[in-house]
Amino acid sequence: MPSPFEAEFDDVNKNLDFYVDEVFQNLHSEFLVMPKGNGFVEYPVFEAGYETLKHETAGFTKVGPDRLLAAVSKTPMSFVVLRCILGFTPPEWAYYASRESGVEIPQGSARTIDRNIRVNPAAPLKLSGKVRAERIHAMISAAAGILSKGVPQVAETELHRLAKVDTTSGQTSLGSIASLGVPYPVLLYERFLGRPFAGHRDSISELVGNIVENAIEDVLSKAGVSYRKTKRAEKVQGFDQAPDFIVPNEFNPQIVIEAKLTEDDGTARDKVTRIQHLRSLSLDGMPPGDAKFEVVACIAGRGFGVRREDMKKLLLATRGKVFTLKEIGRLIECTAISKFKTK
Repeated sequence: MPSPFEAEFDDVNKNLDFYVDEVFQNLHSEFLVMPKGNGFVEYPVFEAGYETLKHETAGFTKVGPDRLLAAVSKTPMSFVVLRCILGFTPPEWAYYASRESGVEIPQGSARTIDRNIRVNPAAPLKLSGKVRAERIHAMISAAAGILSKGVPQVAETELHRLAKVDTTSGQTSLGSIASLGVPYPVLLYERFLGRPFAGHRDSISELVGNIVENAIEDVLSKAGVSYRKTKRAEKVQGFDQAPDFIVPNEFNPQIVIEAKLTEDDGTARDKVTRIQHLRSLSLDGMPPGDAKFEVVACIAGRGFGVRREDMKKLLLATRGKVFTLKEIGRLIECTAISKFKTK
């Protein structure tokens, strides 16, 4: 039997379970492999920052602000390493430093400092600007205060963010870890409390989410199809929620495309509901058997492969026009988009 986007809708409707299986077998989870993206730090670069920080602090036994600043000035990646020792995100570090020093450090500024170092780690750290230098000094001084004091006492029902094996006793524990290493069960426990590669996954979430949209754009462009790609939360006349793509444009919508990659079944369900709403809009005020525009779904990720009932709803709302990531190459020939092909 054909794929659902190749079949007559009557056949899809009669054999929904079969076509659900067809879609499911072409859905593959993308969570094991991630793009590096711009700003990814290779391990040797990170290690160079660590070794400079270790050297300038005499094996983390002298963690005063001047020594930390010397390391950061010599190897800017030491600034990122220092943040990782604290276990903070850039905004968290900025907030803590602002509270301790009284220096205003906007979250966006902290992100920019961190990202500039990651994108171009070989570039000298610019401390020429008064405001920028003041913010970096405040963040480094706050870090020095944390590493010298260790974890304050908290209630038994609470867990302090700095109660990590390397910072729980300040520079004492930090120096021990640097010289002796970390027992594997301790590493696993702290990984359990956190998430492996969580920071990187968060930083490239938009890049991952764009995989399906980029594939659609590539297919449409190569076929010479006129299309309108909408922006997030953009208002488009005729739609209370703008679809991801409109062919040929919002003034004459003939085909709308919703694109989504998700590993979460709840997010997948939300997208299905949105596509059902688009189908309702296409039928509003139209005679039976007719529609204002065709609704197409392009999907990826294991989130769509969890709930069979949701996939049935998706197939019905799109009249079978559901394409997985590996099938997007057939998007033109198997939908009404073929009428707009010029190449």
